[in-house]
This record gives sequence, C-alpha cells and structure tokens, in this order.
Amino acid sequence: MHGPPISTRIALPLFVVALFLLSSTASPVSAAMVVSPATVTLDGPETSQQLLVTAIQPDGQRKDRTRMASYKSANAGVAVVDGDGLVQPHAEGRTEIVVRSGEETVRVPIAVTGLVAPRPILFEQQLVPILTKAGCNSGGCHGKAEGQNGFKLSVFGSNPSADYDALVKEGRGRRVFPSAPDQSLVLQKATAEVPHGGGLRIEPDGLGHRRLRRWLVEGAKFTGGDAPPIASVEVEPAEQVLLAGESQQLRVTAIDAAGARRCVTIEAGYESNAATIADVDRRGLVAAGELAGEAAILVRFQEHVAVSRITIPRPGVSVARPPEANFVDKLVWDKLQRLGIMPSEPADDATFMRRVYLDVIGTLPTADEVRAFLADATTDKRATLVDRVLSREEYADYWAMRWSDLLRVDRDRVTPPVAVATSRWLRRQFAENRPYDQFVRDIVTVQGNTAAEGPAGFYRVLDTPEALARSISQLFLGVRIECAQCHHHPAEKWGQDDYFALAGFFTGVVRKNLPTGRMAIVSRGGADLAHPRTGQLVPARALGAPPARFAPGGDRRLNLAEWMTAPDNPFLATAISNRLWAHYLGRGLVEPIDDLRATNPATNEPLLAVLASHMRDVKFDLKAFTRTLLNSRAYQLSSRANESNAGDEQNFSHAAHKALPAEVLLDAICRVTGVPEKFNGWPEGYRAIQIWDNRMPSYFFRIFGRPVRASVCECERSNEPSVTQALHLMNSPEITAKLHDRQGRLRQLALASLGPKETIDELCLSALARFPSDAERAVLLQAFAGADGDCLTALEDVLWTLVNSKEFLYNH
Repeated sequence: MHGPPISTRIALPLFVVALFLLSSTASPVSAAMVVSPATVTLDGPETSQQLLVTAIQPDGQRKDRTRMASYKSANAGVAVVDGDGLVQPHAEGRTEIVVRSGEETVRVPIAVTGLVAPRPILFEQQLVPILTKAGCNSGGCHGKAEGQNGFKLSVFGSNPSADYDALVKEGRGRRVFPSAPDQSLVLQKATAEVPHGGGLRIEPDGLGHRRLRRWLVEGAKFTGGDAPPIASVEVEPAEQVLLAGESQQLRVTAIDAAGARRCVTIEAGYESNAATIADVDRRGLVAAGELAGEAAILVRFQEHVAVSRITIPRPGVSVARPPEANFVDKLVWDKLQRLGIMPSEPADDATFMRRVYLDVIGTLPTADEVRAFLADATTDKRATLVDRVLSREEYADYWAMRWSDLLRVDRDRVTPPVAVATSRWLRRQFAENRPYDQFVRDIVTVQGNTAAEGPAGFYRVLDTPEALARSISQLFLGVRIECAQCHHHPAEKWGQDDYFALAGFFTGVVRKNLPTGRMAIVSRGGADLAHPRTGQLVPARALGAPPARFAPGGDRRLNLAEWMTAPDNPFLATAISNRLWAHYLGRGLVEPIDDLRATNPATNEPLLAVLASHMRDVKFDLKAFTRTLLNSRAYQLSSRANESNAGDEQNFSHAAHKALPAEVLLDAICRVTGVPEKFNGWPEGYRAIQIWDNRMPSYFFRIFGRPVRASVCECERSNEPSVTQALHLMNSPEITAKLHDRQGRLRQLALASLGPKETIDELCLSALARFPSDAERAVLLQAFAGADGDCLTALEDVLWTLVNSKEFLYNH
C-alpha cells in the first residue's frame, strides 16, 4: 500500500505546527487584577483598611474578587489581614500584604504609625459610631424616648454631649470605671460578660471593644471638640452590576473637613432597600439574589449617608422592544432591556376598559358600555375612552374622596360642617381640573372661616407649627422630615435646624373662635423657633433654601407657597408625579411614595425626572398628566406575567393586581346587584365614594381598610386581604340581601326573556367587564341545570361566585 505523496507528508506536520502556534497565541486574555488602595497607612491602634480586589475583564467589566482572593501579611507582627481583606495594625513599622487571585499576585505596601503614642479617642467621631453600629442608640434600645432600664442615649448619636453625660455622669458612675476599665459596666454588658437584655452587642477583642476599652483607659474624656468634623462619606463602588449569586464588597471612607480620609467600612451601618434583589451584611458584603432588578444600599456613618446602586440583570436575554406610544414607554423599555426582562403583552380591550374605569373614577362600567367598547372597531378607541372617562362627574367624586383622606377630613376632628365644606371644595377643584400647584397654594395659604367652602379645616386638625411643617412636607414635597424633630434624619441630610426652620413659616397661624361658634384661621407675622437643644433661634427657610425674608406683619406662608410652586422647585412636581404613577401603575417609582431622598432612589430615575418635567410642561394639569400615563403602552400591559418577568415587582414589566378600595368595592357590589347601599342618615342613591362622613358606622368599611384619616400618609389605607374579608363576602347577610332583593338586578334578569347563556353573559359583563370564556360559561351553566327550573336561585349562585372571585375583587 502506497502512502501519500511526499509533498503531503511534509505539509501535514507543518499544518499541525501552525495550528498549534495559532491556538496558543489566540488564547483568551485573562482578567487583570487590581487591588485598591495601592498603598495603606494605618495611623492609630483601632484603624483598619478594607482592600478591594477587582478583576477587570477584557471587555471592561469589573468583577469583585475580594472574598475570593487570598491574603498574607509579610510580617504579621506589624499588620494582620483577615480572609475578607481587612487590614489592621499590630505594631509600628512597615510590611506588605500579598494578595493572590488565580495566577496573579499583587503586593500592597503597609505603613503603621501612631501606636506608640496614639492620639486620644475622639468621643463623637470614634466612639459614638461604635455605639451606633452595635445598635445601642437605636429606637428599639437605649435610643427610644424613655431609654432602657434607666440608660438613655440620643437616637443614632445625634447629641454626643448628652450621650457622654449619660455614660459618664449618670448612674452614679457605675457605667465607666477608668481606674479598672475591664470592670466598667458599659464594657461588660456590651460584650455580654454580665447579663444584658440586649445580648452580645460588641465582639470581645474586636475593633469596637478595643476602642471602647482604650477610651476608658484614657480617662473616659470628651475629647475631639477641636478636631475637624466629618464632612462626608464615600462608598466604593458607587455603582455595580452583579449577576445572580455574585457578591460585591463595599468600602466606606469618611472624609473630614480638612480632607483627611479614614476607612470606616467595619464601623458603618448598611441597609438594602430591596433585600430580595440584593442584600447586605454588617461588613458591607452585598449578595445578589436571583431576581433581576436594582437595589440601593444605604451606607450610614454618623449623620452622613451614601448610596451604592446595585443592578442585577438577567444574563444572555435579548429583549425585543415593543412599540412606543410616548416617552413613558421608551424609558420603561430602556430599563427592562438593560435588565433583560421581557414585558408582558398588552391587555385586551375588556381588561383595559375595566382598569381605566376603576383607576380613574372608582366605578365599574355597565354591561352596555362594555358591549359598545368591545364592538368599536376604530383604532383610537382606547384614547377616546380615556378622554371620556376623565370627563365624567365620578372623577371629581372619587378624587375628592381620596384627597379627603390625605387632608385628614375627619368628622370628629374638624366637625361635620367643616368636613362638608372641605369635601365640597375638593370636589369643585377636581371637577374644574384646577392646576395642582394652585390647589397646593390654596391649601398652604388658606385663611378665614373653617366652615366656609375651602381647605381651612386642614389647619384645624394640624394645630402646631411643627405638625403643619412635617405634614405639608410629607404630603406635597414627598419629604418625611419628622425624624429631624428630635435628631438628624438617619437616612437623609435634614437635621433639626431644617425641621424647625420649616416650622417657622407657620408660627403666625392663629385659630380664632368666632361669635357664631365657628373657628377662623388667621396668619399674620410670626417668629422664628428656637432650636430645642441649643436654644438659638432658627431662621425660617424652606428645605435646602436660604433663610426667608418676610414683609413686616405679613403672612409667612406666602413665602413658602412661592417657593413650593416655583418652576425650579425640586420637590412638588416630582412628588405628585410619583403619587399618580403609584396610583395608576400599582407601585411608586419611589417607595414609600412620600419618602423622596437621595438614599431611596427611584427604580427608574430617568423616568421620574421626565415625568416631573412633563408635569411642569402641562402646567400641573392633572388630567393631562393622567392622559399621558393611561395612553402609554406600559400602563396598558397585561397583568399576566411571562417567564422573564414573573418575579419582577419594581420595573413595571406587567400590570399589578390592585385590591379595590373599600368604597369602590362596595359600590361595585351595589352596581352588579342593582341594589344601592343604605347609608345611615343619607338619602338613598348616594354612592360610597360620595360619602364625606368618615366616621359613619360601617362594618364593611372597617374590615376592608377605609382609613380613619389620622395621618397624611397614603399607607393608612389598608388593602391587605384577610380571612375576615373573605368570610364577609361569602356569608354576610347584607350581601345576601342584595342578591335576594325583590327590586334587584337578578330578579329583573329572572323575569326577562333571556336564556341562561345570555344572562350569564350579562352578569360577566357587569362584574368582570368581559364575556365569559367557553369553559367558564359551561361551568356556570351547571348552576341552571341544578336549580330545577328556579332561574333566580341559579342567578344568585352565579353572581355570588363572580363577586367572590379574585378577578372581581382586584383591579388588574
């Protein structure tokens, strides 16, 4: 047998060699390892430095390898490093930390100073954070108003001098014992050496223990009054993309007024605003969950906060962008595409119609209205429907009810005449589509008789400058400033100065009793309030604004109203845009909806910014803004999730299921049964959304969560389902009576010449705003087959089934 030609025999080995060389030179480039900081200086006994190890991929992506790398100190007698990359000093001198990740090695020079003659502990900057990290000064421990077991600290260390007095001067000196520091009660209880209700709060021989003990050894002094204060904190990385199951170590640096930087990673506090997306532990390790989305990690040190934004996309998912109806869709699709989440299909016409009616006017469409809409073949029928519903009189009824809740129109607090006057005024505002900024201005600056048609009753409920400031801030600006009444806001930049400065706008408000027995609101002049701790007067000023200048004897609130409604106000348009988005889409871009702050960012910040701009562009026309939302494809998505978005609860990839408010649900039951509710003392025919009397006895309202109007928070209305609600719907004599009523809809259908199929269609159209499916119709027809010719009983069974269905009880 002859072999291949010589030329072939020679070429084959050359080809193999060439292939080998090509494959060896074309191997994937490995990720480059970067360790930061590149050098470390530890200046003091309890200082520490968190190393961050990052692998930079060939495509530029950065992956955290801090907890995967190995660490070794070249001289553990100078500095030690643990398996998490935290470096701590042991003795003065120089050494290096050897960091290995895969085949790469990086050496980090270490310099340790300040151990032989350390600077004294700074009580405010170094000791108070230890108590905060341990939770000693939290509201659930010694930071609550009455303290705990005779020991009281200021909340989150907001008053260091008071904390020092409580530690050193109170308790007859039992808490600190400088001559025998290890016998000090504060040390023994924190480390659980003696029984302590709070258990172990500080690890023995940990940084907190060593620092607290050194402070005692130094004489438990209040030092640090002349040290540069902490000006800000910085968290690294500020943004990071993680895949499901990955982690990211954070590093926190405190920067003082002189520019000096100090690592406080193990002293800072951490909190995630979406733990199901990404959670964080006490050491600042962020762990990504399985759900796609974004989480904001709040970092707190002393009174300063910072945020790290964590994004978890679905890898390898190609999202096809649906059509865009307006700018809302573009920004929603942008976010979903970034996360790899596919939006649901659009809702069908029947679902859309029912959703719009319930969202906008709190009213179910009639069967005839549903038939007409479903039969309409025009391409713009959805936009036409939105316009038609916004012009209906129920719009004013429904939104007057909702704002009566927010403005605390409580009959017992404001008196019935004032409640009637306020309700009428609110209804007129929405019927006339009054611009929202003018609506707010009227509320803030109202004067006159509280029983006259107007919002003056708001000032009857909120009868102190402080209560007015915090309520108006939360309701109209979306800023929860009440925490700053007693201490610096734990998650925001606002302090006690800001709180009492805002309250200073309302010090001129006077409530005068009139000869008629009514009350009038008058506002003239006023004075600045004193800081409760320093006693110094705090000049009135709006949030983040310079001190206000007032005309002598004028109404201070006018200045506040001008600032609130100014075109460049950063709060008003954003707050109402987020509130309306939450109502129509089922969840705010910021949650809670009245807690806007840098440390609680929107799930889609570009969208919220553009919505606020749009609100200004339409000159605060709430109907025009609502029209934009309802005509977007994002609002019109189906609530039926797909495989991609089944776990998404923050990015609006599908419609949310929203429980019907108590009043809307009762009206819906009345509409489908054809039997109006008989409200005590009210003429027959009034609907629940029209009732101004929030104290009218009603078991239905109570169990379905109608608010008592004790706060300006939307959260007061409870829509959580309960067993009590289910039992009431199934068994209550009131609903049974509506089903049996001789003048009701069911008896009229029973007497009509309709067959079972037609009557089932009629009931489904009335209750669910759609025709039943063939399978549903077949099941419901069994009620007629088992009724032995009793059509009325069959109809009662069918409607009872529909009323108790989730589809009826929820807007979807």
